Amino acid sequence: MRAAQLKAVLPRELLASVVVFLVALPLCMGIAIASGMPPAKGLITGIIGGLVVGWLAGSPLQVSGPAAGLAVLVFELVRQHGLAMLGPILLLAGFLQLVAGRLRLGCWFRVTAPAVVYGMLAGIGVLIVLSQVHVMLDGVPKPSGLDNLSGFPAAVAHALPTLGGGPGWQAGLLGLSTILVMGLWEKFRPQSLRFIPGALLGVGLATLASLALALNVKRVEVPANLAEAIDWLKPADLLNLADPNLLIAAFAVAFIASAETLLSAAAVDRMHSGERSDFDRELSAQGVGNMLCGLVGALPMTGVIVRSSANVQAGAKTRLSAIFHGVWLLAFVLLLSSVLQSIPVASLAGVLVYTGVKLVDLKAFRGLGRYGRMPMFTYAATALAIIFSDLLTGVLIGFGLTLAKLAWKASRLKISLIDLPAEGEMELRLMGAATFLKVPALSRVLKAIPAGTTVHVPLSNLSYIDHSCLELLEEWGRANASKGSKLLIEARGLKRRLEGRLRTTVGIGSVRV
Repeated sequence: MRAAQLKAVLPRELLASVVVFLVALPLCMGIAIASGMPPAKGLITGIIGGLVVGWLAGSPLQVSGPAAGLAVLVFELVRQHGLAMLGPILLLAGFLQLVAGRLRLGCWFRVTAPAVVYGMLAGIGVLIVLSQVHVMLDGVPKPSGLDNLSGFPAAVAHALPTLGGGPGWQAGLLGLSTILVMGLWEKFRPQSLRFIPGALLGVGLATLASLALALNVKRVEVPANLAEAIDWLKPADLLNLADPNLLIAAFAVAFIASAETLLSAAAVDRMHSGERSDFDRELSAQGVGNMLCGLVGALPMTGVIVRSSANVQAGAKTRLSAIFHGVWLLAFVLLLSSVLQSIPVASLAGVLVYTGVKLVDLKAFRGLGRYGRMPMFTYAATALAIIFSDLLTGVLIGFGLTLAKLAWKASRLKISLIDLPAEGEMELRLMGAATFLKVPALSRVLKAIPAGTTVHVPLSNLSYIDHSCLELLEEWGRANASKGSKLLIEARGLKRRLEGRLRTTVGIGSVRV
């Protein structure tokens, strides 16, 4: 970028970067807490997402950082394999993303059915709400969604002073007030103050209230020196990647992070009329970012729609805004860490509860009804499987249902045998996809054709016909030619390779193309 151009856009980009920074600050820490990790880990991911991925990104207006969509998966990985194993998993996941980007596979990650994506986000949203309600009461979340749900009455009873509980009720009020402020601000905020994020306002007011009233609640623990939060990857830990469970975890992180990133990039493209996203470059940039996060023991990152939409709405036009937001995060952590240490953990949990509720997009669920009941069922099945089992199982069930629907659609074939006006002539009408799955049904119809009949077989109503069905027609033609039967295949409009295949057919009469 030339100096004159830089001078012209710099003020606008700086203002937009401040807005994104204000949105990202509470989310980075809250998502880290929801992931079962120290808040500083989320801030490190946000810094890398701004300074490194912002520079390399293929989607210039997209902002990268820790995402709520991966919080549940990271929480489970840390619980099962320990914090030390997250680094190797992220390193491998980032490498897979980098390779996929270099092989230009970015577009394929966007093939994921919307019903699966929306269902995945809904399931994650419910799990975030169930876990963060405990954190709002200064408690500790349970390992699973069902445990969090069943343990909620005990957590409330423990927090109520009338039942001899501790100060958890104070934390709960701070969390609820944060949610209330965010909801009211989103609904009633003035147009002139739209750049102020509700999350920052809610957390700020809750923090001031907790300090003014000297409330005895848990507060954010951030080291005075950011270097203390870095856990460098140990080469010996890489040997643990031989464990199949860790390999599966790395593939799951790579796939989910890539799908969320590229879907977010596509959504950002619809928000502005500037430079379009290069999905392969974006995927490679995310891979580099996650590899760096793995090296320093931080959270995984994705492109995040909340911060990205704030970036676009604030007027950003170049990647400078995303880069500068990383600069502000770094400066704030280095110079004002004492301010972060005053923030109540319950207030950040309130931000995550609000975010989790927004992830359960009922409008998207109802919108899927336009395409039939199956997408709605896939959405619900994916979400429920994630809630009652785990994230990977839910996503696999969603993909399985999608593939089952495709297989069912591909196997649909309507077969009709119609008498024509001319004596001794019939039409074998095929509509749909003629695959090997329909060979038995087609064979039964062919057996019902009287000997000596001339059969017309128009293929113009077929979306697809495979080798097995063609072979069946050939065999019937050859077997019944001695009985005076004739098969006339009408292949008008089919591709040349199929026409050529039919021209080589022998013993079945003639082919009209």
